[in-house]
Amino acid sequence: MVLLENDSFLSELTKFFQKARLNGSVTMTFKRYDGRDRPIPRPDKPPDKLPEPHEHMCLVKAKFRSKKISTVIHQKDINKFQVAYSSLLKRQPGRIEEIKET
Repeated sequence: MVLLENDSFLSELTKFFQKARLNGSVTMTFKRYDGRDRPIPRPDKPPDKLPEPHEHMCLVKAKFRSKKISTVIHQKDINKFQVAYSSLLKRQPGRIEEIKET
């Protein structure tokens, strides 16, 4: 998975949407991210020194066929990213479907 900057992520995502218009689909995932790159240790093992998160971030992943991209959005940049993402979705003439989990 390739970790990109926010602007390059949006441009790659636009390419994914254009390719998916003909055949395929794009899967998006938004998760809260605290900056840790290791799992939290079990209670029975002594913990390593894990830093406490100073700010909350959002990890955004996109997948089209076998290609995967991702970006980390900092708390201060979330409004700017949300506006750019919503305008990108409005420009796409294809339909957007929500997956219903049962």
